[in-house]
Amino acid sequence: MSNIVTLLKERIDSKDILENEPMSKHTTFKVGGNADLLVKVHNIEQIIFVLEIAKENNIPIFILGNGSNLLVKDKGIRGITLKIELKGFNIERQDNIVYVTVGAGNKMAEVATKLLEEEISGFEFAAGIPGTVGGFIRMNAGAYGKEAKDIVTETTVIDYDGNIKKIVGSEHKFEYRKSAFENMKVIILETKLKLFYGKKADIQGLMQEYKKSRFEKQPIEFPSAGSTFKRGKDFITAKLIDECGLKGYCIGGAKVSTKHAGFIINTGNASAKDILELIDHIIKTVYEKTSKKIELEIEVVGED
Repeated sequence: MSNIVTLLKERIDSKDILENEPMSKHTTFKVGGNADLLVKVHNIEQIIFVLEIAKENNIPIFILGNGSNLLVKDKGIRGITLKIELKGFNIERQDNIVYVTVGAGNKMAEVATKLLEEEISGFEFAAGIPGTVGGFIRMNAGAYGKEAKDIVTETTVIDYDGNIKKIVGSEHKFEYRKSAFENMKVIILETKLKLFYGKKADIQGLMQEYKKSRFEKQPIEFPSAGSTFKRGKDFITAKLIDECGLKGYCIGGAKVSTKHAGFIINTGNASAKDILELIDHIIKTVYEKTSKKIELEIEVVGED
């Protein structure tokens, strides 16, 4: 990849081009093999430049946000891993409604802090989601009864040929933990959120309430990828896992959290293989004991 690195350095700072980069440094699970090449991009021009180089040299591209809903396998990711770090933030005030346009690379906590400062409400539920805005939209993430679909009005994307377009309203095709973007070969650049005015004390109070709830109910003191499995249509997945006696079950350094059975945690020395084997064991055990099929919420990528 040395020739590709030389080409990239024409427009991208060398500190943003990382060869054989351990993905354990870029995922909240803290596991995963190396990415052949990890490239951090801060604007649309850089994205287009990388896309052109990848296309001309037939190099696969994987898009990375905060790596918070991701399990990278132990042999890592081939090609270019493109880490999106677009950080735009713009406010439009229209009567009682506030439209806020945010870059896909903004972390959710960063957005929540800025909105608190501006006394803008409606985003509190998302403040503790440990990802970026791009990932939030792509998987229609949510918490406390609300999801991305409740506040997202418009999303700007770029396809792999460099064409920019806007996705509006129902075109997002939001469903439970999914969106149109899962089946589109595009990169999310920014999104527009429909929010409203609030009082700083009320916004802060709600954020603190949600933070307290997360601390009490979720194993946030350990590396994980958040909720490992999707909620069932007619069952609570974590409850089923618990009822099957799997709380605390370990394979290597991977463990079913004793605080919340829907979370697989890295106790400190887990491999991706440990986590995948534990996932398989949970799925099989739950099906054998309850006849219920549970589905992954996290994304698994890379080579075994």
